[in-house]
Amino acid sequence: MLPSVTPAAATPRAATPRVQALDVVRGLVMVIMALDHSRDFWNATPVRPEDVAQVPALLFFTRWITHFCAPTFVLLSGCSVYLYAQKRQNLPAVSRFLLTRGLWLILLEVVLLTFILAWSYQLTLLLVIWAIGAGMVLLAGLLWLPRWLLVALAFGILVGHNMAPPFQPITAANAGWALLHNGPFVLPVLGQPVLVAYSVGPWLGVMLAGYLIGPWFELPLPERNRRLRWVGAGLLVLFGLLRATNWYGDPGPWSEQPRGLLYTVLSFLNVTKSPPSLLFVSLTLGVALLVLSWVETAAGRLSQILRTFGQVPFFYYVLHFALISSAAWVWTTLAFGRAVNFAFADVKDWPPTYGPSLARAYLVWALVVLTMYWPCRWYQRFKQRHTYWWLSYL
Repeated sequence: MLPSVTPAAATPRAATPRVQALDVVRGLVMVIMALDHSRDFWNATPVRPEDVAQVPALLFFTRWITHFCAPTFVLLSGCSVYLYAQKRQNLPAVSRFLLTRGLWLILLEVVLLTFILAWSYQLTLLLVIWAIGAGMVLLAGLLWLPRWLLVALAFGILVGHNMAPPFQPITAANAGWALLHNGPFVLPVLGQPVLVAYSVGPWLGVMLAGYLIGPWFELPLPERNRRLRWVGAGLLVLFGLLRATNWYGDPGPWSEQPRGLLYTVLSFLNVTKSPPSLLFVSLTLGVALLVLSWVETAAGRLSQILRTFGQVPFFYYVLHFALISSAAWVWTTLAFGRAVNFAFADVKDWPPTYGPSLARAYLVWALVVLTMYWPCRWYQRFKQRHTYWWLSYL
């Protein structure tokens, strides 16, 4: 339990050094994330890129590598919550901040990001920002609980949620439970379709796990890295053992593929993101923890760029989506005579002259990341020079 001492406003931003590993890995995740979103708007395919029976290996890996983004980002959000709480040393103030910031993120998802991505309000989107915001709202109450109970809760969610079947069909009576556990589904709310792409429950488990390993980032570097490497390696071993047996941990078993050994390996790696299965979390967070153990002392231009992105995550998130989506609107209008939102349009509504191009998606990705650096560097410096209370919400 945190003692009540200095209020948050009295602590200058510059007085508390940041953890480089968190910023670098967060920045790396955000760069990779932009690839997935570029692919959504600029290289839509009629076949899901995870379909190892049909897609080329490069398209599969383009999608697969981005699976590491959401769980790592949510885990680091939990770590940041813990470190924020230690800086403030005022549990009621931290709880209020999590509640208000979580609600603010949900509002921005519904009002701002929905319009940026869907180009209208005909479909309301609940994506990863919604899941993080809802997780913060729940964590505002949960952080009052003893640590051992939070450990049990995180373990129970991450290990046990695959035992619970999804709710079908979804009705008004079970919609609340579906929000906690189901995969992507559309829920009508006051006549408005709402796409729930991220259920709250499993992602709350990931955020709790990040909150619980937060104390590791206050340890001496050798001890911190030793723990990160042992747990990261253990998660990868767990993934390998459970996946090899097809016994438990993912609703989609792997199988030998008639297309050859490479596609059998892809089938082995093809684990379920929505909702994140135990094997999905073990694989992605196992790698994330190992990377976190390697980058605290990283130096050079690349680590500096990644730190810049990682220190302004929400600014980057909104701006990169605005660039990708608005550029897609201009491109499709010029190329096809009408705006086509390939990320959400039905295949039957695609222009007959459209053809997927992975090279086009990679080019857009590179241009977006390059363009993002200068506004992110400006905003990073702005945050370092100012301590306005509202900056903590952005």
